[in-house]
Amino acid sequence: MAAELTVPQLSAKHRPTLDQALSAIRSRAYWSPHPEHPKAYGETAPADGLAAFEAVRGTRLDLGQPGTDGWTGAEVSPYGPELRVEYPHVDPDVLLPAMKAGMGAWRDAGPEARALVCIEILARISARTHEFAHAVMHTSGQAFMMAFQAGGPHAQDRGLEAVAYAYEEQTRVPGQADWSKPQGKKDPLNLGKSFTAVPRGIALMIGCNTFPTWNGYPGLFASLATGNAVLVKPHPRAVLPLALTVQVAREVLAEAGFDPNLVALAVERPGEGIAKTLAVRPEIKLIDYTGSTEFGDWLETNARQAQVYTEKAGVNTVVLDSTDNYKGMLANLAFSLSLYSGQMCTTPQNLLIPRDGIATDAGPKTYDEVVADLAASVGGLLGDDARANALLGALVNPDVKARLEAAAGLGEVALASREVVNPEFPDAVVRTPVLVKLDAAKPDPEAPYLSECFGPVSFAVAVDTTADALDLLRRTVREKGAMTVGAYTTSADTERAIEEVCLEESAQLSLNLTGGVYVNQTAAFSDFHGSGGNPAANAALCDGAFVANRFRVVEVRRQA
Repeated sequence: MAAELTVPQLSAKHRPTLDQALSAIRSRAYWSPHPEHPKAYGETAPADGLAAFEAVRGTRLDLGQPGTDGWTGAEVSPYGPELRVEYPHVDPDVLLPAMKAGMGAWRDAGPEARALVCIEILARISARTHEFAHAVMHTSGQAFMMAFQAGGPHAQDRGLEAVAYAYEEQTRVPGQADWSKPQGKKDPLNLGKSFTAVPRGIALMIGCNTFPTWNGYPGLFASLATGNAVLVKPHPRAVLPLALTVQVAREVLAEAGFDPNLVALAVERPGEGIAKTLAVRPEIKLIDYTGSTEFGDWLETNARQAQVYTEKAGVNTVVLDSTDNYKGMLANLAFSLSLYSGQMCTTPQNLLIPRDGIATDAGPKTYDEVVADLAASVGGLLGDDARANALLGALVNPDVKARLEAAAGLGEVALASREVVNPEFPDAVVRTPVLVKLDAAKPDPEAPYLSECFGPVSFAVAVDTTADALDLLRRTVREKGAMTVGAYTTSADTERAIEEVCLEESAQLSLNLTGGVYVNQTAAFSDFHGSGGNPAANAALCDGAFVANRFRVVEVRRQA
């Protein structure tokens, strides 16, 4: 097919961005090509983006995919409105061979061309960030500003980061080499060798409900940039952001002269459960998944033909030992517990506090005082309904609401959840966090703090000493995993002890955060999301290991 976008054109446009991304992953310094502020996209961008989102509602999104055997879609915004978008339902027996057909030319294009095409896809998504923000907001329940930033530039950064790692790993080996081995008085042995990065096959990206783009883009672009075709299977409640992503990807691939079927969408009918069916197909060689431990374990056990990357549940913990900024610590924790109603895989759940209290710059504080002051800080932060709506968003599904309501019966409630009315979306289910006091003195294998309670639920767990807190931290990370660990201490010895636990158990640690950076936030190109070294996730977003096994190097030797 004729290419409207040539590699030289793409190189002139995007090679500087690729070079900057490569520099950023090596330096780990702050960098982002995608603006975080809504005004950066132009004066008319907010209205244009909302209009584009409204225009797609109530329509049929025809992607022109082979194997379409019907239409499906039943998304209802956590804020109330039905989206009424229909998506293609596919016959995998038709679609998967069509996806595989274009992989030869995509492989032969080489790492740089693939990276540049991927960056063009991301650039076009970036230009539509306001539209995507509304799509993310009305499928995940994130408040608009969070949907704009996390679902837009931050997700795009994560996709670009994956492209940079993919390019770096594929180009470690030269494409050509002349090999000559001396043979003494005889003529040397001479060979010409070529090395080609060969894709695994078709990748299946299984999207999640809460962060469809942020969690989806790393796997999607890591697989595409390493030469694989990608089948995107969104969560049934959060299809639109990934469907729009597939639409953009197919347009760019076609304009660059490649088969648009290298990226395709698979949407399930209600209750169909096609992820299990697709995951064990022999054509599927890579799987990326974010979601429950139960299904993640099922994929790792049953999708034996594929390389499986999973992010599952974990028990995120903060150890409170001492602080020289008590007010800042409380404010930072209050924001961390409140952001997106705790519906982040990085939100703290267990706050481990010595029962005799902690030393602070405001004097010694007992366990009860720390818990009461934290409850007051959360209450103050969310006391204004407008600010509460801007921080909390909406509960993403009824399961979160049920867990929140059940949590009040698990122990003494230090901070009760309250209902917040969203005047713009009166059907939205908005709830403030609940904080429950528990005691680790009595061993209990069924203790609530020993497993994840996803949502706006946190446990203030009384422990005998900081050393006991570290023992409990080690146990929960080792047995249940953790995406994040936080700690507050003014003791160098305690800091080293906490760090040692996290190094031994492969958990990402944040120390003494009291400003505008929070334990549940990670920055692309600098922070690693997850480690791949504990049960919460078997991969990190993003590192070399996340991309390197998505391709193999095949060598051809020729007699010189």
